[in-house]
Amino acid sequence: MERAQVTIESLAHGGDGVARLPDGRTVFISYACPGDELTARVTEDHGKWARAVIESVDTASPERVEPLCPYFGACGGCQWQHIAYPRQIAEKRQMLIDALCRIGRLHEPQVDPILPSPSEYGYRNKIELTAGVGSGGLTLGLSRPHTNDVLPVDSCLLLPKKDSRAPKAISGALRFLASRGAAGIVRAAYRTSPSGSTTIDIKTVGGPFPRAAAARVLRESTRADTVTRTIVRDSPGRHDISQVEVLAGDGTWHETLSGDRYAVSSPTFFQVNTAAAAVLRTCALEMLDPQGDQRVADLYAGAGTFTLPVARAAGDAVAVESSRFALSDLRHNLDLAELDADIVPGDAAYALPGLGHLDAALIDPPRAGLSDKAMLVLEAARIQRIVYVSCDPATLARDVARLATAGYRAIRFVPIDLFPQTHHVETVALLELG
Repeated sequence: MERAQVTIESLAHGGDGVARLPDGRTVFISYACPGDELTARVTEDHGKWARAVIESVDTASPERVEPLCPYFGACGGCQWQHIAYPRQIAEKRQMLIDALCRIGRLHEPQVDPILPSPSEYGYRNKIELTAGVGSGGLTLGLSRPHTNDVLPVDSCLLLPKKDSRAPKAISGALRFLASRGAAGIVRAAYRTSPSGSTTIDIKTVGGPFPRAAAARVLRESTRADTVTRTIVRDSPGRHDISQVEVLAGDGTWHETLSGDRYAVSSPTFFQVNTAAAAVLRTCALEMLDPQGDQRVADLYAGAGTFTLPVARAAGDAVAVESSRFALSDLRHNLDLAELDADIVPGDAAYALPGLGHLDAALIDPPRAGLSDKAMLVLEAARIQRIVYVSCDPATLARDVARLATAGYRAIRFVPIDLFPQTHHVETVALLELG
């Protein structure tokens, strides 16, 4: 295949370095750093653009650093450990701007300086290990880049130092349980918090499972205070939850965010970077600016990350959530905080028309952004102020462009780094009608 000497100009969404081949075509190169001068070998030719791998770094960028993790490059969890953190966050902000201009069709969008994560490593409160079958039986680990292959790992530097070797302990415990009849293991999720709350959830298909032994072995190996088993209906590409069994403890993980206490069951989403999530929450609430005489909605409410402060400030708060597990957590967390909100079960796309007048709304949809149905009902609701929390610049930009056709102006975007050492970035956007 073709070889060429190139200089890395920037980073693309997805994490690859971007350069120009001698013939002018754009080439994307994994594990490159802006400023690198390197020899690349083209592996995929797509006509107007190509992909390549590094054959040699001829002159390293001054912003290239030595990765700290021994699994970097083999594990798909991190893409940017070889890039100095200030450059990481600068590139994330630029990725957001590029998406808003290219996909969102905005001219010079108002994008604030990115808010960095309080910690560059040790920030994750959760890790998920994928199960596979190797020559020695059950294997657990993290996925290799761009594949479903499992890479066994003993540690993860994105976990707090006290928890960094949890993957090894969990893997050993589950291999032992598999030898004792624990069948159908799909994934294992480990959650931890500074308060000491630690949970393990084992996701399995239906079938034999030694519940008492699993509770004992997993608690002894990791000191987890809660162990659960999530039973899923297994089908290609999806795992629908059938049942959650509490094997030990109270069945929930406990975390504190900006002074509010949260109890979170195993299927319920919670931001993986608690310290940065506090920054995110503060930023979103400042933009939303709920007032005591306003009716304000939190759509896709989850366990109540935003619902609690909205309920505290607004005259009338309403929360919409479709997951039965998250709904239970949300009610419990509101009770813990002694706050009140109208809770509406269901998908926001179908619930929104029945909510009546809303002065403002905070929306935090999945990575795929708003569905066509959700977009239509949101446009029809004519809510004066919308704060949109997004974990994907491309889908955010797409939805901003669609809302612009309905009369919404993009006022401000604030990128926040919840995921250091990766290409992912969270964004809070303020949109106003008229």
